[in-house]
Amino acid sequence: MEQLEPIIKTIALTMGVAWASGINLYAAILVLGILGSSGNITLPHELMILTDPLIITAAGVMYAVEFFADKIPGVDNGWDVIHTFIRIPLGTLLAAAAVGEINPSVTIAAALVGGGMAASTHAAKSGARVLINTSPEPVTNWITSLGEDAAVVLGLWTALHYPLLFIGFLIVFILLLVWLLPRIWKGVMKIFSMLVYLFRPKQNIQQNNEPSNKW
Repeated sequence: MEQLEPIIKTIALTMGVAWASGINLYAAILVLGILGSSGNITLPHELMILTDPLIITAAGVMYAVEFFADKIPGVDNGWDVIHTFIRIPLGTLLAAAAVGEINPSVTIAAALVGGGMAASTHAAKSGARVLINTSPEPVTNWITSLGEDAAVVLGLWTALHYPLLFIGFLIVFILLLVWLLPRIWKGVMKIFSMLVYLFRPKQNIQQNNEPSNKW
């Protein structure tokens, strides 16, 4: 079991940073940077750059911006669209860096799996937000956003201190995603179809409804 412990820790950290990046990249970097710089955890050499004060400051500023943007219905959807091109690539890089100095094939495998994990959590978050924002009240949005922030902090803390527990949680999470993502996608497409119908040019609709004058 002692021989497997380093492998379990590496898997938990690799998947943990990828999972967290898909939800809130800046919170993930901030947590790792603060814990690493304070000596509470020992990061792989490739992730030690996150302890740089400049990176911690930048992540803190961007987290503050996202904290407020994520609480405004509609704005959070636009923010998620933009961050499709940020969360997934950086989640992939963080996952690859988390494996440390191992042979390149392991690094590439970590990047592939980590990228898929970051993409999946990002898709689940973004799609769920579209569905939640159909409700006129903002409270659900606020609670969801705060819950996501708490999940990132708690999830990373668990991955770093109780890696086996985190891996068990991750397996359950993946099974839930397999069941949930198709339903989220179906709901999102239904909303988009409704929007297209609502904003469809009225002139075309009236022309289609006019009786034929051929007779």
